[in-house]
Amino acid sequence: MNLILTILSALGSFIVTNVDDIFVLMLLFSQARSQAQTSNSGVVSMESKGNRIFPRDIVIGQYLGFALLVLISLLATFGVTLIPDQWVGLLGLIPIYLGVKLFIKGEDEDEGNILSSLNKFNKFYLSVAFITFANGGDNIGIYVPFFSTLNNSQLIITVVTFFIMVAVWCLIGYRLARFKYVSETLEKYGRWIIPIVFIGLGIYIMVENETLRALWSLVD
Repeated sequence: MNLILTILSALGSFIVTNVDDIFVLMLLFSQARSQAQTSNSGVVSMESKGNRIFPRDIVIGQYLGFALLVLISLLATFGVTLIPDQWVGLLGLIPIYLGVKLFIKGEDEDEGNILSSLNKFNKFYLSVAFITFANGGDNIGIYVPFFSTLNNSQLIITVVTFFIMVAVWCLIGYRLARFKYVSETLEKYGRWIIPIVFIGLGIYIMVENETLRALWSLVD
């Protein structure tokens, strides 16, 4: 497999496993932008100022979550399996929890402070990392067999390509969030859209990894 073919294969694998991440990133960047506009207008509480979310938090969290996915995929490729596939789906509880939390708190918070309710201990990037990792649980099932077909140099090229694409994905999500129609829609309905997306994402993760079936088998 030559260099160009390796890169193209890496691009294909990344794109098909991370299309849904663009929408999540768009939502997060849109809310961060809305919060920044509220802060700049002067209509913001002291608590909100302390919990300000920056786009870099989203980027850092995306990289951390994706790096963990790649690390686990590499370990599994070399025969080290840390977590059975069906239990990876338990990570779906994280976005479900965040979504429910937003549903409960969103009614009482201004538009610029929606993300602040997820910014516990001022480490919002960790929330993003957990969401990215949970949403990418099914990626492992694709990356492991793909990685196993590569030699060491091809593996390095693939991983580098993946991490470059994370930056591209963040840029696309950031740009989409700045479109007038998108930003206005999310500004108007964001307090409902984001919780629904998070809860739906969590349920999807658990169903996709057959976690619900595994839990049911323990009870049955």
